[in-house]
Amino acid sequence: MQDPWPSSTSPIQRLVEAFHRLPGIGPKSAQRLAYYILRAPEEEARALAEALLEVKERVVLCSRCQDITEQDPCRICLDTSRDRTSICVVEEPLDLRAIERTRGYHGLFHVLHGVISPADGVGPEDLKIAELLARLRDVDHDATEVIVATNPNLEGEATAMYLGRLLTPLGIRVTRLARGLPAGADLEYADDVTLGRALEFRQVVE
Repeated sequence: MQDPWPSSTSPIQRLVEAFHRLPGIGPKSAQRLAYYILRAPEEEARALAEALLEVKERVVLCSRCQDITEQDPCRICLDTSRDRTSICVVEEPLDLRAIERTRGYHGLFHVLHGVISPADGVGPEDLKIAELLARLRDVDHDATEVIVATNPNLEGEATAMYLGRLLTPLGIRVTRLARGLPAGADLEYADDVTLGRALEFRQVVE
């Protein structure tokens, strides 16, 4: 009897494995996605492939704030109307966009691309902390405050405390978002009013 499943070297199995390597995609979801692509029109599959390649070819990290961008420096860093005395530090690019939607913050940003998480093998050296320090040590910087806007969970709090200990000796005021955000929540999913109030009533990191 013929094996109903493709061999490990078949194109469909390679596609299943590629989807399975994506975060949050289990084996069954990976199979569904792969077989969807198999049944989809060729134009749709080509459009997906081209979008993936375009992202890798055109999108880079801003050399100043580490946000994802198609131009370097990014539009926020180049915007002369922004308040350059304040830098808001976030975990991921999606968090930056969440704060921008509140229209309540007009300073600069810095994206860490993660948080300190020893359980996952992520230390300070794996984040964009060295790049933040370089910005603050630059003689041309105007920042007097760093707002640590990491998520209100164990890893986010640990990262905030680490940054507080690191930056306070530089003469920088280090603040944390107020507790308007529920503990354990992700910044990305917070509503605009809650996030705006958390920014407004931020607290000093001790």
